[in-house]
Amino acid sequence: MERPMREADGFVYASLPQLMALEFKARGLSFLARQRLSSILAGNHASRLRGRGLNFEELRRYQPGDDLRHLDWRASLRMGKPFVRAFTEERDRPALILVDQRMAMFFGSTRSFKSVSAAEIGALAAWMVFQAGDRVGGLVFNDSRIDSIAPLRSRTRIQALCARMVEHNQQLSAGNPDTEAEDQLDQALQRALALASHDHLICIVSDFAGAGPRTLQLLRQLARHNDVIAMQVYDPLALQLPDSGRLMITQGELQVELAVERKQVRQPLGDFLSGRLKDVATLLRRSQVPLMMFSTGEDCVQQMRRELGRLSGASR
Repeated sequence: MERPMREADGFVYASLPQLMALEFKARGLSFLARQRLSSILAGNHASRLRGRGLNFEELRRYQPGDDLRHLDWRASLRMGKPFVRAFTEERDRPALILVDQRMAMFFGSTRSFKSVSAAEIGALAAWMVFQAGDRVGGLVFNDSRIDSIAPLRSRTRIQALCARMVEHNQQLSAGNPDTEAEDQLDQALQRALALASHDHLICIVSDFAGAGPRTLQLLRQLARHNDVIAMQVYDPLALQLPDSGRLMITQGELQVELAVERKQVRQPLGDFLSGRLKDVATLLRRSQVPLMMFSTGEDCVQQMRRELGRLSGASR
């Protein structure tokens, strides 16, 4: 029996029109800058000279008929013989957008829930890849299921990916039983590893709850032959608790109301939330993949623009 559609207000529950409309807001945003050195993606695989539409393949001995413009004078002088840089035509690159819709994401204190922010960021990333001329696919996962969409350069494919995000998002509820699988994030990364052997762009949109040593290992494996970006979604409460009032904490069918103005409640809760955020950020940085951080309290498009600028500046 299908569940009835919940009212999609764009903050607690996402809607398909909301995600599809991000196509227009994605214009002007790109994961790749004009020059390689100012790109936030610095993978170890083949260098992409995107301005020329060519990939550098190898340095080899000059052969009659080779384009003299490709002579590598430094290598030629060193070897005492003419060498040229060989290029092949650049192909489009498939992208996988991983979007977390576990129960841990069904929380928000300002503007929107983490689950909705993740859906928005995932859709925005998909549109950015599509507008760059590349194929888009993805994985959407909750606590019990992982759905995959094969990469294809098509608006219909992005619509299918967004529809899957909305479907998973609609299944979240405070009344859901406590059946969270702690290793589901790792399972999703393992699935991505099986799908993306090399030269993929992989964007992982999650709060990274439950991340551990296995997560670190999988991220490093993915980044070995792919460009990987970690997009961590967090709630502002993790940085600063309110000075007064009451905070409702929900975990499945269990609800607890906490008086945050009381020091014996406020301090340990604040320490726990901020400590967890820092621990995850530290783990992600150890994986050596670019880390982008998104607050549920701000517009995702503005944050994407700011984070792209920050990481591009750091890579120069």
